[in-house]
Amino acid sequence: MKLKLEWTYKTPKNQEITLYSDEVSVEDALRIAEDFERTGRTKDLVFYDERHTKWTKKELLKLIKQTETEPQDIIAYFDGGYEVHSGKAGLGVAIYYSQGKKLYRVRVNGVFEEMESNNEAEYAAFWLMLNTLEELGVQHSTVTFRGDSHVVLNQLSGDWPCFEENLNRWLDRIEEKIKKLDILPIYEPIARKQNTEADKLATQALEGTIVSSKYEIKG
Repeated sequence: MKLKLEWTYKTPKNQEITLYSDEVSVEDALRIAEDFERTGRTKDLVFYDERHTKWTKKELLKLIKQTETEPQDIIAYFDGGYEVHSGKAGLGVAIYYSQGKKLYRVRVNGVFEEMESNNEAEYAAFWLMLNTLEELGVQHSTVTFRGDSHVVLNQLSGDWPCFEENLNRWLDRIEEKIKKLDILPIYEPIARKQNTEADKLATQALEGTIVSSKYEIKG
């Protein structure tokens, strides 16, 4: 979660000035808030998250307490590989997140059959990624989605139209799941060379090697 601060300061001559911060991490926002409060001239202090939801310091501390055991700082990679002759899709997903002050990496892959195109394979990989996030207990969080399928990410963000009926069904299903999990999505198309981990997992799935692992990242 990223936050912006709105601070109303009262001068010695009882003038009121409202100041706004740039977007900062929760930890930085709370530290800055404490510095503001130490001035003794804070009339009002609130926080706004990425959804423009307004929080008081008390509400924010309560939220942090409630969510401290849930996955945070989530970056999720996906890739779909398509075999034209068989109609099979190999799906690869790599998810990085923090939880309880530890860093984790999850890798998952799988195979879907009766796919019609590479774009559909990419949508199926995104769907696998969402289901994996749900299994990890991700909800009410900001998630950065990265993949080299610019079609999928730009259609999900609404920047590109989608005319294929089968892809629109995937779109509807994915948007419904994102809404159910109350995820705030950030879509970041990346180059294929930046997506090698998910690509390898997709290839392994088509070769018959199924992966499902969770690894704590140390150091």
